[in-house]
Amino acid sequence: MAQLRIALAQTNPAVGDLAANAARIVEWTGRAAERGAHLTVFTEMSLTGYPVEDLVLRTSFVEASLAALEALATRLAEEGLGEMPVVVGYVDRANLAPRVGQPKGAPLDGAALIHRGQVVVRSAKHHLPNYGVFDEYRYFVRGDRLPIFRLHGVDVAIAVCEDLWQEGGPVAVAADAGAGLLVTPNASPYEREKDDVRLALVSRRARESGCAILYVNQVGGQDELVFDGDSLVVSASGELVARAAQFAEELLVVDLDLPEARFGGLGTFETEAGDGTVITVERVELSARPLEPYEPLTPTVAEHLEDTAEVYSALVLAVRDYVRKNGFQSVILGLSGGIDSALTATIASDAIGPERVHAVLMPSRYSSEHSLGDARELVERQGINSRLVPISGVVDAFEKEIELSGLAAENLQARVRGTILMGLSNQHGHLVLTTGNKSELAVGYSTLYGDSAGGFAPIKDVLKTLVWELSRWRNAQAGRSGEFLYGFARPPIPENSIEKEPSAELRPGQRDTDSLPEYDVLDPLLHDYVEKDMGSAELVAAGHDPALVARIIRLVDLAEYKRRQYPPGPKITPKNFGRDRRLPITNRWRETTL
Repeated sequence: MAQLRIALAQTNPAVGDLAANAARIVEWTGRAAERGAHLTVFTEMSLTGYPVEDLVLRTSFVEASLAALEALATRLAEEGLGEMPVVVGYVDRANLAPRVGQPKGAPLDGAALIHRGQVVVRSAKHHLPNYGVFDEYRYFVRGDRLPIFRLHGVDVAIAVCEDLWQEGGPVAVAADAGAGLLVTPNASPYEREKDDVRLALVSRRARESGCAILYVNQVGGQDELVFDGDSLVVSASGELVARAAQFAEELLVVDLDLPEARFGGLGTFETEAGDGTVITVERVELSARPLEPYEPLTPTVAEHLEDTAEVYSALVLAVRDYVRKNGFQSVILGLSGGIDSALTATIASDAIGPERVHAVLMPSRYSSEHSLGDARELVERQGINSRLVPISGVVDAFEKEIELSGLAAENLQARVRGTILMGLSNQHGHLVLTTGNKSELAVGYSTLYGDSAGGFAPIKDVLKTLVWELSRWRNAQAGRSGEFLYGFARPPIPENSIEKEPSAELRPGQRDTDSLPEYDVLDPLLHDYVEKDMGSAELVAAGHDPALVARIIRLVDLAEYKRRQYPPGPKITPKNFGRDRRLPITNRWRETTL
């Protein structure tokens, strides 16, 4: 057996900021060298950020990526890091003639090995995901190479992200090609419970290939997507060896005992991949002699977050990165005293600090005294900025000029509030946080250009029942840890905001249940219809009330036009509104229970 010390660089790149991403790669390679690593592996498209979407269809962007890769190789050598082999992700292109149906310029989701100032080998993702949030047939052509480099007597293979998830392709031929270690750069977005699926997958692929596997995953927020890190190292037998933290950058350094290279030949050869394609295996040598035995580091396995903590951490990271990466200095939101705005404010405070959070209390003639009191108490507990802007006079001015009644009059109040928030956003440069949850968004329980106005929607993918669960969890966290939020000796969310019956307070005595079923009945139905794509007959067979099924399906389907105009928000479920669930607005298909 031979030894290798490998650094997994779980970083948070910014899409399109090639200079900053390259500087980060150099910095983290230096950290890896200081810790005695023999190889550093970065994430998928770590040089360009991921996903870059239609940027890859611009020749200028692909040219910049290729130039940045060459410059990075030179810079690593100039800064004394040339002896460190580095695996980095970037955008490449294939030498293919243009044709109809092929992405412009034939871009590749590339991975390169840099050593001694040179790009030694290049590869690209073979399996292109085209499901859920992924649309990679639009952006890339398929790679067909498996690079294997010999490092201190160990043969190391490189495959990219989705190549682990699918049968066949480069991973299927790694063992036969003699690899003892498989490194996989990834940019795998977060979903609830996906971490367990990942570990099971990587363990199974390790056993199938007979290789230890390094799974290096991106961390950070990118528009609706959140990347949770959770990088993994598993042995050839599928046992977990080391694990990085979730939702945080980390350099995970691990020592592995690996089989010595057993094939003598270098160069290239072709082999069947088991999926009807042929893979070109390219073998190069960096160093043939195994290292002298050394004392290995004790591997670290980060403590894994339980489900509610995981979701909350994802939301906080998403808000922090959306604010930071888009250049905002502060956020603003309407604070009603209800649970949705209370949780949104708390997430924002945890993400960027209370001093950068601005709440506007906008009572109407129908606002209850306890709602205003609950909002003021949250402001006091968290230390966020606040201002009081009563809206009754503004609403009265509108009603003097136009006659509105019923729902139109209720919506006017919401639209006045939205206008006030957007005006303050324009004046002071705040990012407006929209406070609606997934349950409301599903059934159209929001007002266009009112409470739906804003730039980012932190709880857009959070069902109402989960809003309560997250709020109770966040309050309990403060109590258990003894570290009360920002110096206040109380949990951050007023208990009354959690316990009181939800209401939009747009008319006297209004309650959500006037027009919706109880949320513990509604949310399971929405989960099955929206996230599982069940039809009406399936929903009834699953135990949902037939009359309620028909009513809720109608509400959900009619609200599609509203959801198209809603701000982006972090994805935490397998099917969020936006990148995942795409239905026509103009649509005469109607579900029936017959």
